[in-house]
This record gives sequence, C-alpha cells and structure tokens, in this order.
Amino acid sequence: MVIDIIGICAGTLTTAAFVPQVFQVVKTRSTHDISLVMYITFIMGIVFWLAYGVLLGAWPVIIANIITFILALVVLVMKLKHG
Repeated sequence: MVIDIIGICAGTLTTAAFVPQVFQVVKTRSTHDISLVMYITFIMGIVFWLAYGVLLGAWPVIIANIITFILALVVLVMKLKHG
C-alpha cells in the first residue's frame, strides 16, 4: 500500500508538471522555444514506461503515463502545427 501511495504521488506530481506547459502552448499557440527532438524522445520514453507499467500491472505507472502521454502529445501536435 505504501508503495502505491508513493507511486501515486510521484505520478501525480510529474504529470501535473506538464499542465502549465500545455495550457501555455494552447493559449499562445507559441512553440518556438520548445525542442521537437526533446518531445519526440520524451513521448517515446513515456510509451516505454507505459508498457513497463502494463507488464507489471502497476496502475499508478499506467495512469500517470497515459495522462502524461496525452499532455505531451498535445504539445507535440501544437509544435508540429505551429512550429
């Protein structure tokens, strides 16, 4: 139980860290200072973390990475669209 609580806290904080970036990008449509390579690499890492979580059946890892994937994907799409 303590392990899940730690995982939930870690997932919540690291996922929440992306929310301000997503709001800023959607609001301003400005992605000039965002690295395309970083976001592509980051999303690939999220996919691997998600697969890892699924293989372990670790719900905190799965949920956090699904949400983070969606948030990072929004920024990536905006970067590709508005470059």
